Amino acid sequence: MNNRLKEIRKELNLTQQELADKANISRATIISIENQESPVKSDTIANIVKATGVPANRIFFDFDVV
Repeated sequence: MNNRLKEIRKELNLTQQELADKANISRATIISIENQESPVKSDTIANIVKATGVPANRIFFDFDVV
């Protein structure tokens, strides 16, 4: 899944660790998502949305979806 997490995290002036703490996930997970290394679980998406206040469709997107 393509995403803009790194860009949005920087807009919010958060470090990877700060976002991980706010979202109750590991920094390694943030790194993996930002590098688009693996699929993102729905509960992780929910935690990131809650932590950032940014809608999921602004952070995560898929060019193959019409």
